[in-house]
Amino acid sequence: MILREDFKDLGGYDQVGRALLELTRSGELIRIGYGVYAKVRKSSITGKLIPVQPLPILAREALKRLGVPLKPTVAEADYQSGRSTQVPTGRLIGVRNRVSRKIGHKGVYVEYERNSR
Repeated sequence: MILREDFKDLGGYDQVGRALLELTRSGELIRIGYGVYAKVRKSSITGKLIPVQPLPILAREALKRLGVPLKPTVAEADYQSGRSTQVPTGRLIGVRNRVSRKIGHKGVYVEYERNSR
């Protein structure tokens, strides 16, 4: 997972943006959110470019690096404590505060659950 701000010491905002755009056009990166990019590989099933890591893992890593405090969702807490046998999907991420950032790819986005536990 790569953030645009990782390259702020290498050039100006526009210059970094042009370089990231070129990398996305050449198929080395995909944009999964505003200023958030992921490395790609070719799917063995469809032949299309997909992120190297699953979307929930990329989203959690991006949110941590952006300073968003993460918490377990209600379903994750119930599963970990043994109150439920339903395994959480991971596409729902527990956060303490409101998050308006969309992270996803090709119409599939992670969702956020505000949790005060």
